[in-house]
Amino acid sequence: MNKKRSYIIGIAAIIACIICFALIHNRFSAKPETTGQKEYTLEVSDGNKSIPYAGKTDAAYLSGLLDELKDTGDFDYESSTGDYGTYITSVNGIKADDAKKTYWAIYVNGEYGQYGADAQPVNDGDAYDLKLESYE
Repeated sequence: MNKKRSYIIGIAAIIACIICFALIHNRFSAKPETTGQKEYTLEVSDGNKSIPYAGKTDAAYLSGLLDELKDTGDFDYESSTGDYGTYITSVNGIKADDAKKTYWAIYVNGEYGQYGADAQPVNDGDAYDLKLESYE
């Protein structure tokens, strides 16, 4: 009976180790990189901290580039569609808040963006900024 119990404990320990190794591998393995012909940079700023992103894409519009970044697992955003196109409502868990009169602004090459994320073209070498700003 004692040998059987030791055998079961050993099997359980091996299974626990396999699960731990799988979790560690999943957490620390290389994430898929965005690839394509057009190079870009993107900086996300909430007023307290900035997070830079860079890569290559074949996305035609900024929303496609953001979707590609979302697939890497290191970036997240939410949006809604309105009369003026796709409006970004949240970036990396930080939501625009009407009560605080904040919104996510899009800048392209240092200039205030003239389009929503679904209509903003992506060109080779463009630098995008998503900034949480106040409209007071």
